[in-house]
Amino acid sequence: MSQSTSSERAAQRGVLGGYIRVIDKASIATAIVGGILLALGVLAVVHMVFVRYAMGESTVWQTEFTTFAITASMLLGAPYVLKTGGHVAVTVLPDALSGLPQFLMRLSASLVGLAFCLALSYGCWYYVYEAYAFEWTTGTVWNPPLWPAVFPVAFGASLMSLQYVAEILRGEP
Repeated sequence: MSQSTSSERAAQRGVLGGYIRVIDKASIATAIVGGILLALGVLAVVHMVFVRYAMGESTVWQTEFTTFAITASMLLGAPYVLKTGGHVAVTVLPDALSGLPQFLMRLSASLVGLAFCLALSYGCWYYVYEAYAFEWTTGTVWNPPLWPAVFPVAFGASLMSLQYVAEILRGEP
């Protein structure tokens, strides 16, 4: 039995295996929500184009809603992309290596990604708190409260951090 097979089996059992499964399922769920938000953003653009050019009227909410929906979509879908290995990566050097050097290089990259996502999560949650506590709005004609638009960004960045931990525990950094 190879070392990677035994570590993969160990990662599937117990508390760590449970953690990995829960985070994987959460990443799938938020990717579905992100897909729905992306579709809603596209529909809002179609609606905006129709209202502006076919009906000759001005639009109020569509541009802002589309910006918020697509931004939320991107960060809610990012943990799933990490889980499936679908992100863009330059892997020439790690692929040229094998064994421990390859593992250490991938682990280092994952730890840097995790550190970035943790810092992003902290900043986003602080921003959500400020937007909620101080009742910030967007300051536009539509002028919705800001915190609901920033919340999915903070949640997605936090789940991305948790997914990085799951990938490291899985032994596939």
